[in-house]
Amino acid sequence: MKVLAVIAVPGLALLASCTVGPNYHRPNVRAPAGWASSLAGGETNTPADLATWWRGFNDTNLDSLVTVAIQSNLTLRVAEAHVREARAERDVAAGGLWPSVGSSASYSRNRWSQNSFFSLPPGRADYDLYNVGFDAAWELDVFGGTRRTVEAANAEVGVAMAGRRGVLVSLLAELARNYMEARGYQQRLAITRQNIEVQKESLNLTRSRYRSGLSSELDVQQAAALLAATQSQVPSLETGFVQAVHHLSVLLGQPPGTLMNEMSVEKPIPLTPPAVPVGLPSGLLQRRPDIQRAERELAAATARIGVAKADLFPKFSLTGFASLESVSAHNWFDYGSRAWSAGPTVRWELFEAGRIRANIRVQNARQEQALDAYEQAVLAALEDVENALVAYAKEQTRRDALRRSVQADQRALELSTQLYKSGLADFLRVLDSERSLYAAQDTLVQSEQGISLDLVQLYKALGGGWETQNALTSAPARTSHPL
Repeated sequence: MKVLAVIAVPGLALLASCTVGPNYHRPNVRAPAGWASSLAGGETNTPADLATWWRGFNDTNLDSLVTVAIQSNLTLRVAEAHVREARAERDVAAGGLWPSVGSSASYSRNRWSQNSFFSLPPGRADYDLYNVGFDAAWELDVFGGTRRTVEAANAEVGVAMAGRRGVLVSLLAELARNYMEARGYQQRLAITRQNIEVQKESLNLTRSRYRSGLSSELDVQQAAALLAATQSQVPSLETGFVQAVHHLSVLLGQPPGTLMNEMSVEKPIPLTPPAVPVGLPSGLLQRRPDIQRAERELAAATARIGVAKADLFPKFSLTGFASLESVSAHNWFDYGSRAWSAGPTVRWELFEAGRIRANIRVQNARQEQALDAYEQAVLAALEDVENALVAYAKEQTRRDALRRSVQADQRALELSTQLYKSGLADFLRVLDSERSLYAAQDTLVQSEQGISLDLVQLYKALGGGWETQNALTSAPARTSHPL
């Protein structure tokens, strides 16, 4: 204990000294005052509440899938383990600020050579040696190199946490995207089967009129060809549905076929809410995980400059040991068996052939790269949101036009069929009407799905979803499927 006191008292005074290297300040990046897009799709500039954005679709199945995915997704677990790793590495770095104390004990049976300079008297060549002691060492962080290392490690913890948030944001968006794609395939399959039934009726009609001598075989073959072409769409749509459900299962950390039975129950594509608050561009700087990650990487790079500069200065250490040593066990703990040593040491690299200053230039260059990467992350985030806003608004305009197209095609098919039955029009008009109706209906479903997907992309671009991770993971993890 006396040795530790000798080391600690002057060390505490020296630790209050300077810290080399630049102090970190968050970059002052100005975001635009507002969005360049016109917000024509129901978006508003009111503060965005994106913590549980998926609930705005009012789909309980989607809500349940999200809960299970957050608890069991394997990629998210990897990111969580990376956070724990970064925290442990920070603790390793922080350990360098404190003394290291060790202890040892040993016993050995020894024999001196009779011909050596230090040979013992005759009959005393064999002897025992007992030793027990403590040693302590403390490298004083006079110029702050270790403190800068801890600062960099703290920033790396922030990098890992932002990375985990980014994985969560991507997971939620990927889950919603695949869910909506699966529901979109279901709707497209339903429309395809409806059109198959309509086209079967047309084929039966042409056969009946052909047998009655009211039309030619050409009408029959054309109707059969259209029916076969529509039927050929079913396998590819079924494949798309199955693949989307398989990916949903994997996102939940489960085998690909787990959700197949439950997802096979047909349900509509989740509807988008009438209003979508997106806030202002300045909110991205605090919310987007990739921006947070880039900012923390810049902080770590800045701290490492100080670590490199500290190598230019001498290293001061305090070391000491205290032990008991004896050749006999009966007086091992006597006063005369004590041995100790304590004192400071200085180590200074006087010639390194420019290695230290070259390393400082390396760290400066890495800091410049990190700053540019941070500014680029901000620009990329703004671009993502602007693109998502435009896509969401324009797709709604397209959807409205497709609805009018479907209504017109339905009326055209009714009229052409009536005219064909009355002998006032050829079957080619019926075929064209059926093709146009099926194409318009299928495109309309894809547009409705696209609107939901664009909104998911908008939420992802805004960086929403990671804020409530603790609340969503508080419940015990489920191992069964959620539907």
